[in-house]
Amino acid sequence: MTSTIRVEDPATLELVGEVPDHTVAEGLAAVERAAAAFPAWAATSPRARSEVLRRAFELMLERREELAELIARENGKSLSDAAGEVVYAAEFFRWFSEEAVRTGGDYGSSPAGGTRTVVHHRPVGVAALVTPWNFPAAMATRKIGPALAAGCTAVLKPAAETPLTALAVAEILREAGLPEGALEVVTTTDAAGVVSAWLADSRVRKVSFTGSTNVGRTLLRQAADRVLTTSMELGGNAPFIVTADADLDAALAGVMVAKFRNAGQACTAANRLHLHADIAEEFTARLTAEVEKLTVGAARDGAAIGPMISAAAVKRITRVVDDAVAAGARIAGRAALPDLPGHFYAPTVVTDVPADAVLVTEEVFGPVAPVRTWTDEAAMLAEVNASEYGLAAYVYAGDLQQGMRIAERLDAGMVGINRGLVSDPAAPFGGVKQSGLGREGAREGLLEYTETQYFSIDWS
Repeated sequence: MTSTIRVEDPATLELVGEVPDHTVAEGLAAVERAAAAFPAWAATSPRARSEVLRRAFELMLERREELAELIARENGKSLSDAAGEVVYAAEFFRWFSEEAVRTGGDYGSSPAGGTRTVVHHRPVGVAALVTPWNFPAAMATRKIGPALAAGCTAVLKPAAETPLTALAVAEILREAGLPEGALEVVTTTDAAGVVSAWLADSRVRKVSFTGSTNVGRTLLRQAADRVLTTSMELGGNAPFIVTADADLDAALAGVMVAKFRNAGQACTAANRLHLHADIAEEFTARLTAEVEKLTVGAARDGAAIGPMISAAAVKRITRVVDDAVAAGARIAGRAALPDLPGHFYAPTVVTDVPADAVLVTEEVFGPVAPVRTWTDEAAMLAEVNASEYGLAAYVYAGDLQQGMRIAERLDAGMVGINRGLVSDPAAPFGGVKQSGLGREGAREGLLEYTETQYFSIDWS
């Protein structure tokens, strides 16, 4: 008999639900079902695949309140963040429903004459999808949408902390008309065992992973043995740069979103603030005042900032902040922390942070805003780009030319210029350096699940 995984609300530690704790053998049985469903789904017309995804989009919006409550309970994020995630997640189904019918290709004559070349894109096969806990709906739909649109079938392993949302999304797809076996959800605490077995299975031809860089490196090594097509969206360390002439009202609003959305538990979160010395004191004071107003607590109580995902996360954040303070940093201000049983960390602003502090060199993944100041643009950019990560970055500048100049010199796959959000289903999401390979969203996201084939036709 399959054991179960207890899913707890990280804000209250109450039981939200239980799901099966699938074994490696059960994970491979899911691959078998997905492989059996692949030929028929790949042969399904693009229009028919499109209609399934479009209907799933509509159903998600119809059930946005129910889904938002589920996300908030198993993930802990605020209801406003959860509601925003549902809409964002649903958009991937709408976007890829539209892309599914725009099948690209090419046709032309060979330079030497005598032949014609026809190029088309076909689905790669069964895709293994591995998603994290911080955006349990959006990280799933961002992979499921293009996989199904391209004609692939998929096996999905959601995070053990937040499996209920993935199961709810899969049920919506079934209601929307997705055939049995086209998407199999495997919930397990043996992530390494199940995913390793998937990557070793000859029926799996694609792996898409969102998570830590360390785990991504391990999966890449395993994927190399079978030369699997891979997409990796890994860790980040996003700088938030404010120039001397920036609109401080806009920059303040932007950093509150870029840093504190989902309590800072996002790979695109602003991880380190680089403020020009001319505005650093004023901006830090205003930021601290806003942070001290933030309410912390359970989503059902309407708090702006929810819990961290686990007690271990709270300990890690506490350690890196304490280490920075021991090295000379200063706590500029904190929000009030309620006396609750969950895994909470108070939103915090930290100034005078040394350049080599772990607080700025590694991803915090929590509601802490470390501040660095700068005067020389070239030196600031050298410091920013010294990071091994390159997922997202943010630049606020009054002079748009300066903002663009800084953005073009940043080693980052995505740059928000005078805005605190970079995610958009119509844009290619992904990073450079140790932050990953490939892109999700946009047209590129669909092509990640295809292989290019061409026909050389005699035309003599």
